[in-house]
Amino acid sequence: MFGLNSKDTRAFLLIATLAMLAPILLNPFPTGSALAQFNAGYPDLMQRFVIFGIFAIGFNILFGLTGYLSFGHAAFLGVGSYSAVWMFKLLSMNVVPALILSVIVAALFSVFIGFVSLRRSGIYFSILTLAFAQMSFNLAYSVFTPITNGETGLQVYNSDPQYLMAEGDPTVTHFFGLEMRETFTLQLGGWSFDFAAGYYMCAFLLLAAFYLSVRIFRSPFGLTLRAIKSNQQRVNYTGLNARPYTLAAFVISGMYAGLAGGLLACMDPLAGAERMQWTASGEVVLMTILGGAGTLIGPVLGAGFIKYFENIFSKINDTVLHQWFAFMPDGLENVIVTIVHPFIGKGWNLTLGLMFMAVVIFLPGGLVEGGQRIGKLFSKRTPSDAASTADRPTE
Repeated sequence: MFGLNSKDTRAFLLIATLAMLAPILLNPFPTGSALAQFNAGYPDLMQRFVIFGIFAIGFNILFGLTGYLSFGHAAFLGVGSYSAVWMFKLLSMNVVPALILSVIVAALFSVFIGFVSLRRSGIYFSILTLAFAQMSFNLAYSVFTPITNGETGLQVYNSDPQYLMAEGDPTVTHFFGLEMRETFTLQLGGWSFDFAAGYYMCAFLLLAAFYLSVRIFRSPFGLTLRAIKSNQQRVNYTGLNARPYTLAAFVISGMYAGLAGGLLACMDPLAGAERMQWTASGEVVLMTILGGAGTLIGPVLGAGFIKYFENIFSKINDTVLHQWFAFMPDGLENVIVTIVHPFIGKGWNLTLGLMFMAVVIFLPGGLVEGGQRIGKLFSKRTPSDAASTADRPTE
């Protein structure tokens, strides 16, 4: 289908199914339900699932194919957000010009950073990208305040020119009149299903980004990047200059990050320097490794996994914990709550760190490897397959 082999087609259909049915699969439980504390199916949160999925897919093109670990991809995320907000301020609230400019500016910015950083490899490349990201953060925070509005952040005001804004056009972000915040609600008994226009636009772009990444992975260009990751010195001995290929992968990855930043601005027309901090770059690294670096669906799974549990663990407090352990004696209940307290709320990153350590130790291939192991446990070979395997000569 669409030039994909059967295995890639199944992966694409899986991602498409999860993306299209997410408002139903992650639908919030009724407010009075005991499971309401695990709600994560809100439109804004689901948009973050797919937006950071796009961010992780782009990062995986660089890290998964070439092995170059960048700690500065948040710079492109922030640049994309600033570009989108400026388009809202100067032209109109239509998201199409904003997203186009976000991708273009992120591409130009990544050409400059990649050209300098790719002169080195390994840890030196990682440190260079981190340095560029931190310089970008400080420039946006304190130096380029006329452009970025400093610590306050860049946002849209009624006094902005918006030269292409016609009378009657929506004053919120929209796609040719379809407002991004427009939501269709379906009531079924005590359940409420919300289908947001903004989410489905982001989901469509996620599918397009995923399809493009599959074609890149299976193309001769992708095979060359894999060869560079395997042994760049041997590639150089063949007479092939690896730098243009790695720079191209870096720029493509930066364009994905710019698109994600533009979508964040489309969801909320505000851009701040905090999106360029090193923590945002580290987050996408965790997403990719947790899901499975170098795999197709791993980054998407990692992004959804981290964002979901961030929402769940960050809103659990001591009151909820006391409700969970109320069946225990009072003294033991208080001890358990005291032990668990540092791992919830603002300290949920400790829980994320433990989960990441467990995955790295026991599942080096990430969540994808875990799914493959589960699949092998339930797969059964037929007697003819077993006989053919036994008769096969040992290599």
